[in-house]
Amino acid sequence: MANELDELTGPVNDEGRDVRVIEKQIPIKVGWGSTFFQIIIWILPIPIIFGLIFIGLKVRAGRYLSQLQQKLQHDASQIDNYLEQRVQILSNAAALLEKGLDLDKSVFTQVAQARSGNNLNEAAAGIENINNKINLALERYPDLKAHQEVRDCMQQNAYLQKEITAAREVYNDTVNQWNKDIYRWPSYQIVAAKRGYTTRIPFSIDKETREKARSVFF
Repeated sequence: MANELDELTGPVNDEGRDVRVIEKQIPIKVGWGSTFFQIIIWILPIPIIFGLIFIGLKVRAGRYLSQLQQKLQHDASQIDNYLEQRVQILSNAAALLEKGLDLDKSVFTQVAQARSGNNLNEAAAGIENINNKINLALERYPDLKAHQEVRDCMQQNAYLQKEITAAREVYNDTVNQWNKDIYRWPSYQIVAAKRGYTTRIPFSIDKETREKARSVFF
């Protein structure tokens, strides 16, 4: 039998293909087979212990999914925590730079908006804009990079960006675990369908960041 995916004969797309996160939640459903399965374990001439065991499995599945849902909340909160710290660091950097040059006043407006936002995930793009403007200011005035306090701020900023990336990866791992587990038949999928659970959507970047990633930086 030939390879289903043959890298020698194609087909191939010379233009390439980018990947994007699909913003769609898929509701979990079960068919008649699951309903039949749950009925038959009680009516067939088999020990009632099988029915009781399955009830226990559904209870355990429900408890596990509830705990996993709380972990999703925790992982999302970690991202917000790092974003909040980054806002504070960039706010400090902007204040330090203001002493040495006429920094774009919109930077401070964006900092204020980011600090007052209820959902810091929504402010992530604004935080990137702040970071970009501060970096541009440092490029125009390279001597300021030697300023110890400014240098410390930018090092902390770089560290927090790595932590945000890592936290998003952890969140995506948990989302992936959730999306796999709610399809585990019979107990997990049956419980998920009864509770109206859906698949979760992993982290995705905004259009502006995606376009910047294709830019020439050097």
